[in-house]
Amino acid sequence: MIKVKICGICHESEIGIMNELMPNYVGFVFIPKSRYFIAPEYASMLRSKLQKGIKSVGVFANESLKNVALCVEVAGLNMVQLHGDETGEYIAALREYIRCPIMKVYKVRKPIDAERGMYSTADYVMLDGGNAGDGKTFDWSMIGKVRRKFFLSGGLTPENVVSALTVSSAPYALNVCSGVEANRTKDYRKVMKFIAAVRNFKSQKQISI
Repeated sequence: MIKVKICGICHESEIGIMNELMPNYVGFVFIPKSRYFIAPEYASMLRSKLQKGIKSVGVFANESLKNVALCVEVAGLNMVQLHGDETGEYIAALREYIRCPIMKVYKVRKPIDAERGMYSTADYVMLDGGNAGDGKTFDWSMIGKVRRKFFLSGGLTPENVVSALTVSSAPYALNVCSGVEANRTKDYRKVMKFIAAVRNFKSQKQISI
């Protein structure tokens, strides 16, 4: 089953929505310039209220190794998502500081960008259309040949997610942020529709198995 990650959790009221609708992952953003930025201590409080089956992901961009490790420890994160210019050397060094999986984000503007993700040394890759949470889509057909586990992100909504799944190669997970918001917070009905659309989706490949 394709998994769902709801990113940009900032409010305690959103935790209640997550606990009822049970996405597989939620994202806490530790990028200071992002409107979704929260402190690791606050993220720890939010995470403590999550149902145990939901994994927490910390989102970083060009952050120091020590600060990433500190956030992982303080917030009790299950995964780290790197949204900046981090290299393979950075990922290797980060493994010396943390023991949770690492995901690297690749912005896809042409097919070769998706191919770069195939050879990443990160545990997971995310193929995205723009900057974190900016709601920009990209040509999903460019990732049709990706043959590793990846998160698909960028401009996804309850209305277009089935199209994204139909056009792209089957992703491991889908990441959504602003596409399930109303008035700049996560909206129960939009989150519910998004998760239902993903979990009800059956591709031709899945049917034939």
